Amino acid sequence: MSQPTATQQQDHGHHDGHGHDDHGHGEHDDGAHGSYRSYTIGFILSVVLTAIPFWLVMAKVIPNSGIAAFVVLAFAVVQIVVHMVYFLHMNTKSEGGWNMLALIFTLVLVVIMLAGSLWVMHHLNTNMMPMMHDMRNMP
Repeated sequence: MSQPTATQQQDHGHHDGHGHDDHGHGEHDDGAHGSYRSYTIGFILSVVLTAIPFWLVMAKVIPNSGIAAFVVLAFAVVQIVVHMVYFLHMNTKSEGGWNMLALIFTLVLVVIMLAGSLWVMHHLNTNMMPMMHDMRNMP
């Protein structure tokens, strides 16, 4: 076995000032930095939230495709929340609330971009392809 080098023996100076040393790896873990239990719960929830929509679509439980798509999207949103809570450890207290503020800002930007893109595409289709709308009324 080789001896550790001087750089491997150094303290890397990671003192986060949160008042704890173990970074969530001790036996008194509250799940703030991630624990085996929280990752296991997150994994099980993710598998269940993937398996249920898969079964709904493959077994054709919901005959209406629009409703089925809405249900699958609802499961996807719940799974996103599960990933953010159990794997990314996002909550209102993490990083003094800045993580949540950044998430809300990102969601607002995505909604604006999607709504704006759909609006522009709809109006381009209406204004650039007027013949397509007139051809529907032709015999």
